[in-house]
Amino acid sequence: MSAPIAAIEIGTSKVCALVGETREDGNIMITGMGNCPSLGVRKGVIVDLEKAAGCVQTALQEAENSGTVEIRQVYLVVNGDHIRASANQGSVPVFDPERGISEDDINDVMDIARAINLPHDAELLHSIPQTYEVDGQTRIINPQGMHGAKLSLDMLIIHGTRNILNNTIKAARNLGLEVLDVASSGLCSALATLTPEQKECGVALIDLGAGTTNFVVYADDAIAATGCVAVGGDHIVNDISQGFTISLRRAEALKHESGSAIANPADRFRRITIPEEVGFPACSVSAGDLNAIINARMEEIFLLIKSQLDKKSLLPELGAGIVLTGGGAHLKGVEALGEQVFGLSCSIGKPRYFSGIATAHEGPEFSAPLGMIRYAIRSAAKNSGKTKSWSRMFKRWFMGEI
Repeated sequence: MSAPIAAIEIGTSKVCALVGETREDGNIMITGMGNCPSLGVRKGVIVDLEKAAGCVQTALQEAENSGTVEIRQVYLVVNGDHIRASANQGSVPVFDPERGISEDDINDVMDIARAINLPHDAELLHSIPQTYEVDGQTRIINPQGMHGAKLSLDMLIIHGTRNILNNTIKAARNLGLEVLDVASSGLCSALATLTPEQKECGVALIDLGAGTTNFVVYADDAIAATGCVAVGGDHIVNDISQGFTISLRRAEALKHESGSAIANPADRFRRITIPEEVGFPACSVSAGDLNAIINARMEEIFLLIKSQLDKKSLLPELGAGIVLTGGGAHLKGVEALGEQVFGLSCSIGKPRYFSGIATAHEGPEFSAPLGMIRYAIRSAAKNSGKTKSWSRMFKRWFMGEI
């Protein structure tokens, strides 16, 4: 076993802390897990630092107890629609065209492509190589050794609002924790869930969270797009609560126990009895009305993402279809609705090559912190424990090597 790695995700609905170790066969064993309902977090962003830090402490203590380990260093998963992606291209002359493109040439073009002018309040999170171009020949995955006079690279630059990111880090540091690195939620989920074959064929991963929905798209074995829409499962719960005049707690339970993203005509005649609770009288609602509410909001989420993919003409590139993960992937009928909206095969993505605590490695809602552990373990092994800067994170792990 390797040294334990701790990852924390401060989400809209819950704070999750996972502890993992790598085994000799390369799989990752989850040895500790802690969860706490989120307080002080809205749409993936901390709005009350003290409450959020308290949730982190509760989840962390639970993970320490279940894993019989003391945690002092953590990796943080960050979220929110303040995290944006920009494309940038860099070009360099090849130092020795006759000898071929060297690793130094590749490093030089990476530095040029990474040098983008960000907004004054932005912090660089990830710089991810997409595809190379050699003397006009496009869509080259690895140019090393090829002959050419000019090397170009398209780079995906992912950045977030500095103060928002710092507040997330502060929630951990206020507890005496050292934050070794941060990573965006969607990319972490992709790292835990997608296979090399899916990335090669082209695939879109959609992470259905409570406050936001993240997406990551692979085309030609490289990340072609990533983004976040500020709509999630909590919006469905709020719609149900307002539509039926019931509490948010009851609306959440109704969504999971009786709801579906696909409306069935027979549901019009089925009634669901809702018992009385403090401040709300007993009532009954139509299952058809419930599913119509859920369908409308889920369709909105999918259409927002489809619109962004259409702008880049990416849907024809997705031979492996759509993969759904996150807590919202548990919603009944969500796969069928995804297939209707995108016109592609749609499946639920589960973390791969993990073992240990079953509820962690089997559930799509844990994809992001699991992906963070996978990156951290590989990065630690490659760099002998040296902390990397944000701008170097995920330079290679999100390509087809994993």
